[in-house]
Amino acid sequence: MIVFDLKCAQGHVFEAWFANSAAFLQQQERQLVSCPFCNSTDVAKALMAPNIGTKGNQAKSVAPIAAAAPDSAPEAKKMLAALAKAQAELLAKSEWVGRDFDAKARAMEAGEVDRATIHGEVTRDEATALIEDGIGVMPLPFPVVPPSKRN
Repeated sequence: MIVFDLKCAQGHVFEAWFANSAAFLQQQERQLVSCPFCNSTDVAKALMAPNIGTKGNQAKSVAPIAAAAPDSAPEAKKMLAALAKAQAELLAKSEWVGRDFDAKARAMEAGEVDRATIHGEVTRDEATALIEDGIGVMPLPFPVVPPSKRN
């Protein structure tokens, strides 16, 4: 397996795993590789540093990213904390509908049930279909543990 940093035409950078370089090229040619942010299939390899392993007894400690840019790390942590707090507040006012998300969102759009703020699970294809049908949905920035799986 090999991991590539990829970049779409909109400038979004993301990571993807492939069996090998040839598998990436085949999937890219068939437009099977898409940006998880905007679904663009205009995707190319981004510049990346190779990860070359060293012998176990010769490994050097690597400085954390925060050490390389001391001023930006606290700001990044603050931004992530604010985003996590906003998501938690949104979810507190939202109803978990699980795998019924697609059906519930479509029913609300059709006026069959009262509108509400909901969250749940859909496949990428289901989410794409909802968006193409003009139904406003968005992925959450942080994973959500379903209520039935919480301790």
